[in-house]
Amino acid sequence: MPAAQTSTRDRIVVAAARLIQRQGYVGTGIKQIAKEAEATLGSVYHFFPGGKEAVAVAAMEYGREEFAAVLRTALDSEDDPAAAVEACARVLATELRASGWTDGCPVTAAALETLGTDNEIQRACATALSAWQAQVADKLLRCGLPAQDAHNLAVTVINTLEGAEVTAQVNRDDTPLLLAGRHLSRLVASYR
Repeated sequence: MPAAQTSTRDRIVVAAARLIQRQGYVGTGIKQIAKEAEATLGSVYHFFPGGKEAVAVAAMEYGREEFAAVLRTALDSEDDPAAAVEACARVLATELRASGWTDGCPVTAAALETLGTDNEIQRACATALSAWQAQVADKLLRCGLPAQDAHNLAVTVINTLEGAEVTAQVNRDDTPLLLAGRHLSRLVASYR
């Protein structure tokens, strides 16, 4: 969406999310966020008086919703839960390849760089992971899996996809995601 059609705050959040997913939380500065968002530094601090951490939390929330939409579309694309889980991996592989291997998960990038801290960024990352797990669990529940199995499989699915995405990004190869999708599909099918 062109900059003129979105609010300044939204442009700041989207720019921060993109920069964090490409260069990490530590490598992303407030001035760079302002420049990418076509906003003034004063605007950034106006909307985010807490500075870089506050912008990053908003970026994590944006990333959570963005990935939730991708998950929703992929999970809803197939009636069979095993096929739906594999579809998630294929969509992630396609999007990562299309970005030139730069647009990984901003939540994962920020989470890894802020490990060992108890701050708002870590809490936002944990919330995102839990929300995605709940989405997958909901699909599995709707397909008839018992609640405990659905929850456990959902945790495994999200953990595996996140790890496979990082590996695919590092290797500039979608094979880790595609393999993870196939194996997760078999795992889910074994519970039916």
